[in-house]
Amino acid sequence: MRLLVTGGMGFIGSRFLHYWLEKHPQDAVVNFDLLTYAGNSHNVADIRNVPGYLEIRGSITDAALIERVMTEERIDTVVHFAAESHVDRSILDPHRFIQTNVLGTQTLLEAAKKHKVSKFVHISTDEVYGTLGEQGSFNEQTPLAPNSPYSASKAGSDLFVRSYYETYGLPAVITRCSNNYGPYQFPEKLIPTIITRALQDEAVPIYGDGLQIRDWLFVDDHCTAIDLVIHKGRSGEVYNIGGSSERTNLYMVKRILQELGKSEQLIRFVPDRLGHDRRYAVDSSKIRNELGWRPTHTLDEGLLMTLDWYRRNESWWRAILDGTYQLEECAHAKEGDGL
Repeated sequence: MRLLVTGGMGFIGSRFLHYWLEKHPQDAVVNFDLLTYAGNSHNVADIRNVPGYLEIRGSITDAALIERVMTEERIDTVVHFAAESHVDRSILDPHRFIQTNVLGTQTLLEAAKKHKVSKFVHISTDEVYGTLGEQGSFNEQTPLAPNSPYSASKAGSDLFVRSYYETYGLPAVITRCSNNYGPYQFPEKLIPTIITRALQDEAVPIYGDGLQIRDWLFVDDHCTAIDLVIHKGRSGEVYNIGGSSERTNLYMVKRILQELGKSEQLIRFVPDRLGHDRRYAVDSSKIRNELGWRPTHTLDEGLLMTLDWYRRNESWWRAILDGTYQLEECAHAKEGDGL
């Protein structure tokens, strides 16, 4: 295969690149990323010399650049991670999320249609379904009911992917995952926020009463699911990917503090986020039954691995917290005008 992976400098995208290059060394992979604040070239530093790997810096809204990459690199498979993904930022600046998540996805779809790719895998989120009560779980037939500008923009991109399958026959598949966690996750997300603040003995903020429930999925298990979707997923279908590990945010904070030997006195309850969804839970029976996927990491195992990684990689997260990571350009990436 010749894959175009968008957003490969981010958390899930970079973990997927590591997974793919190890599992499928015969394939060629283009890592296409704009290197916004959430992208970090250090995430892929150890794979730059792997045969078949290439970095290109650019925006998914740049139709001309996407066209050149698709043509010159002879792309036949697109795995689309690139997105603005932080809910708090979407509340402050919805326009950026529409530009990247909706218009950027449509730009990729148009290029994929023109070049007749064999598979277009769109990585989405369970947040497009909205919120749940105390019972039940999201399945692939659950109506979309997004409650934040972020989830609305992802729902919009999902609908464009669906439309390109229905209208043009593009072999596209949508995956909707639950909350990912693991090494290299940007510190603004819940679990790395808890870890990095606790390691510095700083206050750990938690929205509202902390009883919001999320289903936690270890990032490496997500990567194996995407692999199966690329090879076996049916075009036009949606596959939910969940970790079957529902926990409240407060539980996660207390558990991490306990593992780090820190006091719960660090917890600070803060005013709740606007439009904060109360509960997510994902029914993954479709991908389990059709494609044979199973998560291989329990929440306990994944959390311990994640905590150990952040302990051992203090320089990585401190560079993000003080902003110095952004001073280092991705030296091996081709600039768009250098292709």
